[in-house]
Amino acid sequence: MGLFKKPKSKTKILFACVENSGRSQMAEAFFNKYAPEKYEAISGGTEPKGYVNPLAIQAMNEVGIDMSTHRAKGISEDMIRTSTKAVNMGCMNKEVCPTAMIPKMLEWNIEDPKDKPIEKVREIRDQIEQKIKELISDLD
Repeated sequence: MGLFKKPKSKTKILFACVENSGRSQMAEAFFNKYAPEKYEAISGGTEPKGYVNPLAIQAMNEVGIDMSTHRAKGISEDMIRTSTKAVNMGCMNKEVCPTAMIPKMLEWNIEDPKDKPIEKVREIRDQIEQKIKELISDLD
């Protein structure tokens, strides 16, 4: 008779990019670290590569976040439908840019860490962390 309450589903924020192997993965990890319990980040790409950039994993390890189990995934209709906010990390390839699929996305225009040296990946990581903290402070 009501002894067990159905767990309330979390408010989802979608972080999108093309490959889902660097920026959106870091954003998802930072968001899930810093956001209040009622929120959850998900990420996806329009053309996922199936793996996460090893330098992104290394850069996140340096700040105490383990992304070694993360896998690149495609943006699904379910992700779009269940997210209350969507953030496009930035697009170098306009033909497969997530903004073509998802209306009303926040645009962050963060440089892609792909094929960049670790020093640049760290700069991008720090920029993403700052943007995540700003986003979280604007949620409620």
